[in-house]
Amino acid sequence: MGKPSKFTKAESGQAFLKIGLYGKTGSGKTLTSLLWAEGLAARDGKRVAYVDTERGTEFYSRAIPERVCHPAAFDFDRLITRSLMDTLEAVEGIDPETHSVVVIDSITHLWEAARDAYAGKKMSNGGIPIQAWQQIKKPYKRLMSLFLDGNFHAILCGREGVVMENDDEGEAQVVGTKMKAEGETPHEPHILGRMSPERDKEGGYVIRVFFEKDRSGILTGKTFPWPTYKTIEPVVAYLTGSTQGKLGTPEENAEHDAAAQERQREQAEAEKQATFIAIRDALHAAKAPEALKAAWELTKGKKGKLGEELFGLLEALKDARKAEILQMQGVG
Repeated sequence: MGKPSKFTKAESGQAFLKIGLYGKTGSGKTLTSLLWAEGLAARDGKRVAYVDTERGTEFYSRAIPERVCHPAAFDFDRLITRSLMDTLEAVEGIDPETHSVVVIDSITHLWEAARDAYAGKKMSNGGIPIQAWQQIKKPYKRLMSLFLDGNFHAILCGREGVVMENDDEGEAQVVGTKMKAEGETPHEPHILGRMSPERDKEGGYVIRVFFEKDRSGILTGKTFPWPTYKTIEPVVAYLTGSTQGKLGTPEENAEHDAAAQERQREQAEAEKQATFIAIRDALHAAKAPEALKAAWELTKGKKGKLGEELFGLLEALKDARKAEILQMQGVG
């Protein structure tokens, strides 16, 4: 029988919605994230925890009757910081019994904080050495792991950056937009929306969201003006469930892999020693040249597994036993 399969029947393992929003300054990210967070928290009967890196939520906690989309004050809990480590500590300490939604606005500032925290020697052009990036990314990756695995809905807001590529003449040109953060960040959420402010036909102002990604397939490629919770409500039931699957932190996965590799090394060593002992005992037990030859046949295809040292010991033993057997036969 072969080893039991590690594959199991696919089932949804996402209890909480993970969203990414990005756009230029003034594109409506903060307002939209509050509207979506409010709807998700109300659905769960819990509260919103908001990490604000630029005091963008300053007046949303106040009732403003003239505010058309949401005149009442938003009710949420807030942490104002641009510190990656403070944010990490706060998110690690989230109580899922109190908060069911975490918003980080903006993740761009926290990624910049991770880079700015580097105090080591820089290259001649002022850049950070390649070998330093792993350590720089470590707390940021930890935060992203919490974002994906945490027992809460999560919304990441980020500034808009540009994607540059060289044309046929080797000249750099703008070919698209992206969330301004660590390279893989925009690809992590279940939903990714790009916010954009536009002028309408009457000369007024409207904000829109274009859904670049939606793992339910419902919203992908669609654009909505003035997005509210109702905009994403159709996908919530599909992208949430009862059990939150865990990918684990980079450190946990590295520890798991290191332990698995150590087990493999121990198993390989045990198998090598068992093979050596079996052949050694067979060589010792041989009383005639034919038996010795049969015992030595056990080494066939095993030299690589045994290694040079153990194979050399067996070879020396075989030669010694051959001499002993021949001597015994000569005496007889």
